[in-house]
Amino acid sequence: MKLFDKPEKKDWKTILARPTADIAEIEGRVQPILDEVRKNGDEALRKFALAFDNILLNDFEVSSSDLDAAEAELSDELKDAIKLAYANVYKFHEAQKSEPEVIETMPGVQCWRKSVGIEKVGIYIPGGTAPLFSTVLMLGIPAKIAGCKEIILCSPSNHPAILFAAKLVGVTKVFRIGGAQAVAALAYGTESVPQVSKIFGPGNQYVTAAKQLVSKEGVAIDMPAGPSEVAVFADDSAEPAFVAADLLSQAEHGIDSQVILVSTSVDMITAVQKEVYLQLEDLPRKELAAASLESSKCILVSSQEEAIDILNEYAAEHLILAVENAEEVGEKIVNAGSIFLGNYTPESCGDYASGTNHTLPTNGFAKAYSGVSLDSFVKKITFQKITKEGLEKLGPAVQIMAEAESLQGHSNAVKVRLK
Repeated sequence: MKLFDKPEKKDWKTILARPTADIAEIEGRVQPILDEVRKNGDEALRKFALAFDNILLNDFEVSSSDLDAAEAELSDELKDAIKLAYANVYKFHEAQKSEPEVIETMPGVQCWRKSVGIEKVGIYIPGGTAPLFSTVLMLGIPAKIAGCKEIILCSPSNHPAILFAAKLVGVTKVFRIGGAQAVAALAYGTESVPQVSKIFGPGNQYVTAAKQLVSKEGVAIDMPAGPSEVAVFADDSAEPAFVAADLLSQAEHGIDSQVILVSTSVDMITAVQKEVYLQLEDLPRKELAAASLESSKCILVSSQEEAIDILNEYAAEHLILAVENAEEVGEKIVNAGSIFLGNYTPESCGDYASGTNHTLPTNGFAKAYSGVSLDSFVKKITFQKITKEGLEKLGPAVQIMAEAESLQGHSNAVKVRLK
């Protein structure tokens, strides 16, 4: 991890830059895949499964008997852990429901807003080097609470924990399809895969590019997303071993993940760096984490205020505040996906089981985007109801405004009623 000693503000943007791929090149590879799936449907999916995954597939859909059988392949300890995570994630997201509140903006004029579940949503779960069954919980639970009628899951992985979680949350259909071709199947529909209105879930750079390309065609996506990242702000009250473990928990995601340590203490940075490389030796995914650390940074700052400024500039997906006044600092953070307060709040708890959602904006998008929540799976429809007396009070203002915009038809819609 490279150390930056009290860098000037003009250099922050360069220092905080994420590892980036050539987006144009990736989109150039992905677009033909999307086009072929749209044109040839299941035939294209079979072709790409053979070409990319070396799998010959006839049936894409995972049968209900396979979903049932998955449970028997898991240990009781893992099933209990998944059920605990389910309960916490469900409880947190269930509390986000709200009843419509009728607002009388003036006598006789009532307005309100109602949440309606998106009818068909798609969930993508990567295969890759880690079976992300936790993401099935994070996406399937709020979809079910929101009232989505169809929840379609695509994943190249047949891992029993993914299938167990899919059944637990009430996924409608599961398809063994991966990559950009899975995004295309969800976006356009095929003979086997239903078309959905919104696509959720993480993936590699090709999946991310596919999601962004189909979003240009009217298919909604959860958010722009990329490689995982964490920033840790640690002062002398932090425990170096804890901080190092948090940094490595993100670095092990992959070589394009990024971890950032910000501190007012050079002694803390030195101790954390030493601990990182001690713990790295024991990680099964050591090589991935080590590659990630090559593009990761330690930043020494002069004050807590400067640390807060640089953290808001970075807009981390995950932000850990391992400082004495963590809650006070947290109130000053305006750009972050999810914040973890204090020495005993590891980011991995948010990834799995505390209750909050781990599907979060990366690559600085936390400046404008929120993480996935119940709201991600609903549409908000507004209503208004006006009485005759209400229109008599409101109508003249509407007529004046409409005529000032040269929209006589709008004015007439009021005028004929007031006559």
